[in-house]
Amino acid sequence: MLRELLDETQEDPRDPRRGLVSTTDTLGGISAIELMRQGGFAYREALPRGETTGDPVVCVHGFPESSRMWEPLMSELAAAGRRSVAPDLYGLGDSSDDSPATFEHNLEAFTEFVAKQDLGPAVLVVHDWGGFVGLAWACDHPEDVTALVISDTGFFSDGKWHGMADAIRGDQGEAVVAAIDHDGFAALLRSAGDAFDGDAIAAYWKPYEEGRGQRTTLDFYRSMDFEKLEPWQGKLAQLGVPALILWGADDQFAPIAGARRLQREIPGSKLVAFDGVGHFVFDEEPERSAAEILAFLGAADGGDWS
Repeated sequence: MLRELLDETQEDPRDPRRGLVSTTDTLGGISAIELMRQGGFAYREALPRGETTGDPVVCVHGFPESSRMWEPLMSELAAAGRRSVAPDLYGLGDSSDDSPATFEHNLEAFTEFVAKQDLGPAVLVVHDWGGFVGLAWACDHPEDVTALVISDTGFFSDGKWHGMADAIRGDQGEAVVAAIDHDGFAALLRSAGDAFDGDAIAAYWKPYEEGRGQRTTLDFYRSMDFEKLEPWQGKLAQLGVPALILWGADDQFAPIAGARRLQREIPGSKLVAFDGVGHFVFDEEPERSAAEILAFLGAADGGDWS
């Protein structure tokens, strides 16, 4: 069934010093990315080895990924002297809490997460589902946002779901989700070419293997009525911060028309679209994506953004 719709870790040791679940991976001798936990959220954090410069960066992933998708970007940010933090939304990645994975509950938990992390004003980077959660938070906390990177998502109250999402939201949603097996899940990710290797597919399949991914998928899709975004319409423009819109030109789930609309609605924003790239832009083009974001942040920090 999933195929038809498409046609239309290491074990976590307990860190006694911080009381958090954590793993550490050294990337190129540049930065350590740690997997930790705060309340119901698991999250990754990358710190520069030297002096910290610039505002921290908060990255919010989408479906069906986790904070793991941000590791290449987080490594590059750390090398450039920036702290970055990326939570796993409820039910995905290592956020195994059995709390409801609805839009509202994720927004509430994300708001609490950012506050407890004491990030101060930060750069927000969002993809897919992360756009709904992250951009709503940004509109509610304009004093805490210094720049936006928006990728392959939607934030329009008159938006329309793609075919797979419509099927999940419908009366047969349980059957659709129950039909998602490992091979169908892998086919979804491999529709992006060779962007996902076996390790990545296994990591993102983990919530489904454990039985929580199915509930998470139903919870979020069914709770995310686009009409709920009405209170935030026009507020991205009112933020008045530099904005980079980074998109896959061939995205079948969030078409490029949405990116062009965001560019029209956010004064001074810049649209960068990668030809031949689909929905999973950070996985398909990790180096180009990181380079665009670092250049954007450099211009924004230097006051050269317009």
